[in-house]
Amino acid sequence: MTVLVLLRHGESAWNAADVFTGWIDVGLSEHGRRQAERAGVLLAGRGFLPDVVHTSVQSRAIVSADLALAACGRSWVPVRRSWRLNSNHYGALQGRGKAEVRAEAGEEQYTAWRRGYRVRPPLGEPDNDPRYAALPLDARPRGESLHDVTLRLLSYWHDAIIPDLSRHGCVLVASHGNTLRALVKHLEGVTDDASSRLEVPNAIPVCYRFEAGHAIRLTLAAMSRRRSAASPPAARSAAPRPPCRREAGARA
Repeated sequence: MTVLVLLRHGESAWNAADVFTGWIDVGLSEHGRRQAERAGVLLAGRGFLPDVVHTSVQSRAIVSADLALAACGRSWVPVRRSWRLNSNHYGALQGRGKAEVRAEAGEEQYTAWRRGYRVRPPLGEPDNDPRYAALPLDARPRGESLHDVTLRLLSYWHDAIIPDLSRHGCVLVASHGNTLRALVKHLEGVTDDASSRLEVPNAIPVCYRFEAGHAIRLTLAAMSRRRSAASPPAARSAAPRPPCRREAGARA
């Protein structure tokens, strides 16, 4: 059995300030660093020890992965990074307070920008950052809907992550809220309309097992059974419980 762990980064400084972040490279808050460390403790407690890690090229995901790996004793595993795992690009909204945008645009438009599957934010400028030097200027996003994120994410999913799922026992993907919402939507066959209700909280592992090409979301009970089979009673009784919520059919 192979386990896929999806981990949204810990709280960033702009999460705490309620500011649109997108592709702006904002670091973790102190609370976010503790959240990421706790995620690693949760993974170790359930025996989900990553063999390989995929992250975005944004600091908040990179540092969250580093902290989680250190907490579960896996800092030495190989790490692959891609801009395709970046957060959604919030265009001209980046750097603006969410309360200000809501007051200016109204609740309906604000919600559509944040949750509409095919609704793009007002376009901004492409990022002029050395980490995107290999990406042509006209290919850099200026504002993305969740549909746009899904398209650029799934090529990396099929080309890089699925091959690792066939080679390793546990694959960790450290990314961003909307990017992981897009991946959960794909794995669980969620409709476009229902995707607005998907939530991926900061630094709480979302876990799937892969068998015969099918992905199944792990429930707390299923995770406890797996740990019980692998650990002595003393270790089991002290193990923290990760809040992965249900076991349901999904797809690769």
